[in-house]
Amino acid sequence: MTKHLSADFAAFRARKHFGNLDGLRFVCIMMVLWHHNAPIDTSGLPILQRGFLGVDFFFVLSGFLITTLLLREIADTGRLAMRNFYLRRILRIVPVYFFVVTCVAGYYIGLKGQTQFLEILPYYYLFLSNFLTQDIPLLTITWSLAVEEQYYLLWPLLLTLLPRGWLVPISVGFILLNVLVISGTAPYTPPSAGPLLFKLPNATYAPIILGSLVAILLHRPDGFAVGRVVAGWYLAPLAGFVVLLGLMHVLPADLRGVPNMILHLVMAYTLIALVVAERNVLTPLLTRGPVMRIGAVSYGIYLYHLLALDVVNRIADRAGDPPEWLTFLAYIALSYGIAELSFRTIEAYFQRFRPAPPKPQTASDLASATGVSKSAA
Repeated sequence: MTKHLSADFAAFRARKHFGNLDGLRFVCIMMVLWHHNAPIDTSGLPILQRGFLGVDFFFVLSGFLITTLLLREIADTGRLAMRNFYLRRILRIVPVYFFVVTCVAGYYIGLKGQTQFLEILPYYYLFLSNFLTQDIPLLTITWSLAVEEQYYLLWPLLLTLLPRGWLVPISVGFILLNVLVISGTAPYTPPSAGPLLFKLPNATYAPIILGSLVAILLHRPDGFAVGRVVAGWYLAPLAGFVVLLGLMHVLPADLRGVPNMILHLVMAYTLIALVVAERNVLTPLLTRGPVMRIGAVSYGIYLYHLLALDVVNRIADRAGDPPEWLTFLAYIALSYGIAELSFRTIEAYFQRFRPAPPKPQTASDLASATGVSKSAA
């Protein structure tokens, strides 16, 4: 590795925050908002019908960030503080999620008397809604949060238990198995239990594991060097988005299996391009204040947006069918407004209890932790 590339790798490993990725969150959440209330007729335009792929891109992004965080903690401290990791994830995700589930369930079950939902309600709190065969209205989106929580539960254990040399082949194996099962190539009869059917929906774990694989590869000097060469050029992120948009338009209606895998690989390439070169053609757009702020509160926007859409639609019905673009903008504004309020109140309160980030150990500390003496090192 050349001195210049070595300096780039050191800067990448030292970077605490990837500003471009807040902008990427903005892109992802806007795709989701569009998907649930497009203000124009999208028939005949596949590219405008696939905003749901914003969730897939969120998965790739989540896998990358969480795995990068875990690998750096292991590298800096010699171990993974599992308790603190789970506590940070719980405080970040659970309070607002439980608040939304409780409010929506209280409305439909308590106020509207739809007691048939009582049977499935516990599975939302257990993050198993991705396996439910029916949903409480306005909680259909929680399947993706269930996937993420299941990943957060298991992936750190694999990182600590598996030898480092196994991480790449195991990750690739999981991705391929996911694709084969979903495409129907690998025979699989999903078991069931009450209202649960343990069947993989279209994307599930492949994109989030792919994001983890990207993090594993970029964490290594040789992997970063390859990523810098293939995706570190100035226009690479723009090229990635252009290819992604083109594929969204030309790929078949059924994306299960290989088409999804192709899309996820392009998403992974675009993500690499955004993180290996901190300054690129899209950085001025992705790091603008409003874009980054919406990206920063995108978790809340995702949780609240169907509630906001329901409110806006009810108001629109009473207002006599206003222009669809006006309804769309009101829906976006209300989704953001609720998420911002939630971020400053509920989320801010629970973030006070987050454990402090681990302190990097000195070389002697690491040697002591691993049983290596200074002379041997």
